[in-house]
Amino acid sequence: MSLMDDPEIVEDFVKETNTLLDELESILDDLEDDMSQYSPLLEKYGQIIDRVMGAAKSIGAQEIATFCELGKIIGYKSSQVNDAPLINVVVAILFDATELLKLMVEQIRNKNDKSLKGLSTEAFASRLKWLSDKFKHIDRASVSYKEEDTSKPKSDNMDQSSIDDLIAELGL
Repeated sequence: MSLMDDPEIVEDFVKETNTLLDELESILDDLEDDMSQYSPLLEKYGQIIDRVMGAAKSIGAQEIATFCELGKIIGYKSSQVNDAPLINVVVAILFDATELLKLMVEQIRNKNDKSLKGLSTEAFASRLKWLSDKFKHIDRASVSYKEEDTSKPKSDNMDQSSIDDLIAELGL
């Protein structure tokens, strides 16, 4: 029996995740009102969505975990961009991502394990691909920053092909 088959665990996951998703929306609302704090707020978005990702992985909701990983990367990478129009687009995309996550979580509650199936994601997918292209020049995809040791492979950074792989894994 998987954890996804336990109604109590699923309900706890849904409750906790919905609370975190409300926090994400609050961060995005704050960004819409005042872009001056975009960098710390987008990093906070990345941290919170990382918590959702961990919870999703722990119960076996892999599609939600993968979707959250993509949101985390967008949050962290966009926190390093100094381009107000691009940040406005990022905020809009993250609002869409958060709304899609809410729908995915609701489908988990309803025992639909393929939570992106049946949702209209084509326009969202094209925006993700466009955004992915805008972030090609940014290597750091996590909050923790350390000087790169060029003698070691880049294991802590999410490279561009990994972003594209996540999009493909989700079927977007």
